Amino acid sequence: MSEDIKCRMISKGKENGKTIVTKDPISFLGGVDPNTGIVIDKKHELYNQCITDKILVIPSGKGSTVGSYVIYQMAKNNTAPKAIICQKAEPIIAIGAIISKIPMVDNPEKDIVCYLENDIDVTVDANNSIISLN
Repeated sequence: MSEDIKCRMISKGKENGKTIVTKDPISFLGGVDPNTGIVIDKKHELYNQCITDKILVIPSGKGSTVGSYVIYQMAKNNTAPKAIICQKAEPIIAIGAIISKIPMVDNPEKDIVCYLENDIDVTVDANNSIISLN
């Protein structure tokens, strides 16, 4: 089933891959190991799961502004997600995605964290403000 969902570009680019979805906001500082891409926050829904090379689908980010640098460090370590879909972006993750050149979108026309499931093949085309379910 193919479907396009309109959204807003935060960080330009286009990537496709498999989704990893959570209803929990994520903190990259102390919440994700930048060396492995594994969620280390024991209270998080994605605890012990790897977000590397996935399309990360989250309601929003949270936490310290250092989280932007953690995302950048993940990009340098090749442990970052391929793209980020946010229900509502906030500056920490937006800046991290921009400086790391990770495509990121927000404000999708559907409640994306409830609409998508894990391991769905999607394309995030931030340049054209479209999320495509392949």
